[in-house]
Amino acid sequence: MAVLESHYPQWQAPVVTLIAERGASPFEILVSTLLSLRTKDQVTIVASRRLLAVARTPEAMLALDVDTIGELIYPVGFWKTKAQRLRQVSAIIMARHGGQVPSRLEDLLALPGVGRKTANLVRIEGFGLDGICVDTHVHRISNRIGYVRTKTANETEMRLRGKLPRRYWVRYNEILVAFGQLICQPVSPWCSRCPVDDLCRRAGVKHSR
Repeated sequence: MAVLESHYPQWQAPVVTLIAERGASPFEILVSTLLSLRTKDQVTIVASRRLLAVARTPEAMLALDVDTIGELIYPVGFWKTKAQRLRQVSAIIMARHGGQVPSRLEDLLALPGVGRKTANLVRIEGFGLDGICVDTHVHRISNRIGYVRTKTANETEMRLRGKLPRRYWVRYNEILVAFGQLICQPVSPWCSRCPVDDLCRRAGVKHSR
């Protein structure tokens, strides 16, 4: 982690919407994270800003009909489903949580379409709470370097919670996402450019550059 963190400022990896922009509200982070699922960063950030310019609160989101939300977020992946889900999530937040995004993990996971990755990201970025956000990069790299041996992202999160020093929990996702996008890519990673190549077990790596 020390080595990766020292290289992190040089990578300038793509930023996913408002998630990494400090000062975003928990609702903005929740919305942008839901939009980012199965969608490229460049598409997500434009769609998120377009939608949040009109609806920055659950109440404002409910004032829009599904078709309008769909027009604002198009062409994110599964935009029709996400438009409906955003209204559902907003309605639940208004009815059960007084219009405020809940900070408890259990409450976040009870929202439609919210998995552990999204819930942890909202807690970390929105509320400043500890958590480990495991996306495809974190799951892949944690197994590739041999730090864990797991089959699913949820399993990886649980293993990391028991093994990864707590001081790294918040930064782990941020650094590994950048590392995974630019260096430790899914297919044919850039091992020749990797600053921790000598520490990596290369589990599952068949081709590298």
